[in-house]
Amino acid sequence: MGYQAFYRKYRPNSFSDVLGQEHITDVLRRQLAGGNVFHAYLFTGTRGTGKTTCAKILAKAVNCLNQTDGNPCGECEACLNIAAGEVTDIVEIDAASNNSVDNIRDLRDKVNFAPSSVKYRVFIIDEVHMLSISAFNALLKTLEEPPAHVIFILATTEVHKLPATILSRCQRFDFKRIENDKLVSRINFVCEKEGLSISETAASLIASAADGGMRDALSLLDLCASKSNDITEEIVMAVCGLTGNEYLNDLACLFKDRDTSSALALIDTLYLNGIDMLRLCSELTAFYRNLMIIKTVKTGELPIVCSAAQLERFKEISEGYELKEILRTLSLLQETTVNMQNSDRRCEFEMFAVKVCTPCLSADFAALEQRISDIEKKLQFGAPAPAAPKAAETQEKVEEKAEGKSEKKAPEPAAKAEEKPEIKAIENGELKQWGEIVEVLKTTCPLMAGALSSGSRAFVKDKFLLIDCKSQQFLNLMRTNATYKNHIKNAIFKVLGENYSIGPYKEESEGKETDPLSILADKLKQLEI
Repeated sequence: MGYQAFYRKYRPNSFSDVLGQEHITDVLRRQLAGGNVFHAYLFTGTRGTGKTTCAKILAKAVNCLNQTDGNPCGECEACLNIAAGEVTDIVEIDAASNNSVDNIRDLRDKVNFAPSSVKYRVFIIDEVHMLSISAFNALLKTLEEPPAHVIFILATTEVHKLPATILSRCQRFDFKRIENDKLVSRINFVCEKEGLSISETAASLIASAADGGMRDALSLLDLCASKSNDITEEIVMAVCGLTGNEYLNDLACLFKDRDTSSALALIDTLYLNGIDMLRLCSELTAFYRNLMIIKTVKTGELPIVCSAAQLERFKEISEGYELKEILRTLSLLQETTVNMQNSDRRCEFEMFAVKVCTPCLSADFAALEQRISDIEKKLQFGAPAPAAPKAAETQEKVEEKAEGKSEKKAPEPAAKAEEKPEIKAIENGELKQWGEIVEVLKTTCPLMAGALSSGSRAFVKDKFLLIDCKSQQFLNLMRTNATYKNHIKNAIFKVLGENYSIGPYKEESEGKETDPLSILADKLKQLEI
């Protein structure tokens, strides 16, 4: 016989061997010991928690010739033949690939035949939620009143997809996630049997990564054993993919510091190195979920899968965050994950980064609350918060690293700083270098350049660049695809050396400013906020 995976080799053979599901196995043993066998059972729960294992044990127990306290003896002819897979009366059906009404009609025909070698014919239907509606309807009558020699055992991970008519005809058992200490106990047992050594930390890390599933825990142990007989925390981290994610720490720190330019530069580097943006979004969601747990759970064991060193790093990063900032970031990540399904993933993730770093761009309540919180902090401490590095400075640092430069540049003369207004070339709000930006677009995005070439202008207000263009083509391009906006932003950065939020220019309406945030901002200018 060839190599057997740990989860198959150490699969329990009796109810007493099943860990973590005593609320189910005790009931089943009592039923069998008293001779009370139900005609249809439903086992539901997350993957790897023992549903199929208990179904196989139940099929063996109802046919065992020498039952012991509701457990199959494992030694009689029926038990040995069932374990060897030689009993045709025990039928396992995968509903994922046999989900049509014809498959169920075939099953109904088999139900009418009496068992050939054991007392009961047992039909185990795995992933039963995959059956079609017509297949469920075909199964209903047989499931409700099967012949006395037939037992149905249905197993599913998605019980909510089953019709109520099916649920009402079964005796339901809900399998729960297995506690970590029981997973660790089983891991140590298998290691002892296999001649493996494993550290306590490594066993705990495997148990945490398995998320309550025994099969996942033993599969991870199998992978670790293939790397070394001496299983350490480092090996488990490598197998579970918990190493090499330092960029998540870096991104979280940049978001916390509101360093938009550096965050976008890092995202660009990750993209060029082959990191999928949807995967990055998922990893970052898990990262901020861990920060949320650390900020809210003050006692007991933290439900976080990570090494001790990474846990300390999480705690260090979380100290600079408020809980509402973490929750706002998680909400934006979930929104971005949905948007990525039907649009450019890179652009969606970059938009997420800009929104996180610049709450003033969002009109939702969480962003408004964050902006007010920032103002309160600045008023409390009597000085503006440390400013994030300018986009031009960040770009310069990136270029220096690319060229391998290590020495710092000499500070520019003071006279250079006075030339900044001339560099922007802004007169009465209008940007005089708009023509240069359009010229750049002719190379990077000719379609957008063509739409802007007919008498367009641009105006700068704070960190916003507003485009005055009467072309309907321009407005259509801005509405239909975020990529065109990105091209304009890149061209602006190339000419001006700074990042701007862009939008259409509208003539100011007559009358006094009515936006309460703008009024508040004007009042706070004297405090340099």
